[in-house]
Amino acid sequence: GKQVEAEQMYQRALQGYEKAWGPEHMSTLDTVNNLGSLYKIQGKLVEAELMYQRALQGKEKAWGPEHTSTLNTVNNLGLLYKGQGKLVEAELMYQRALQGKEKAWGPDHTSTLDTVNNLVNLYVNQGKQVEAEQMYQRALQGKEKAWGPDHTSTLDTVNNLGNLYKSQGKLAKAEQMFKRALRGYENACGLEHALTLGTIYNLGNV
Repeated sequence: GKQVEAEQMYQRALQGYEKAWGPEHMSTLDTVNNLGSLYKIQGKLVEAELMYQRALQGKEKAWGPEHTSTLNTVNNLGLLYKGQGKLVEAELMYQRALQGKEKAWGPDHTSTLDTVNNLVNLYVNQGKQVEAEQMYQRALQGKEKAWGPDHTSTLDTVNNLGNLYKSQGKLAKAEQMFKRALRGYENACGLEHALTLGTIYNLGNV
C-alpha cells in the first residue's frame, strides 16, 4: 500500500514540477529518477528503464554527461540492466559511471569504489575472472587508502578476493586472503561474529 501511495505522490509531484518549471528542471528530473527507483522496487522494470532513460537524457542536457547527478542515473541504469540480465548494457553503464566518477571525485572516493564493486559483481557473474581480479585488486587498494586496511568494508573485499582465488584454484593466495580477513574480523567484530565465523568456514574449505 505504501508503494502505491508513494507512486501517486511522485506522479503528482512530477506533474506539478513539469507544469511549474518544465520537463528538464532539476526537481523534475530528480522526481523522474525517484519514480524509476520506485518502479524498480515494484518489479516494473520496463517502466523503471523508461524513467531512468528520461532522467538521463534530461540530466545530460541540463548538466552535461559527467555531472555527478548524471552519473548516479547512469549507475542506476547499470543496476537495472544487471537485474534484467542485460549484462553487456550493464557493463557499458558501469564503465561510463566509473570513468565519470574517477574524473569528478578521484579513484579512491567511496562513490567511485561503489561502482568498482558493481563492476566486480558483474564480472564474477559473467565468469570474467581476470577482469574480476583486476577490479577486486583496485577496490582493495582504494578501500585501504580511504578507510584503512582493517575496516570491515576493506576486509569484505579481502574475503571476496579469497573466494575468487579459490574458484581459480589459486589455493595459496586464497588462504593468504582468508587469513588476513580472519585476523581483521576478529579484531573488528569479535570471535563469535558471523563474519568471523564465515571466514573460518572459508579457511577450512581451502
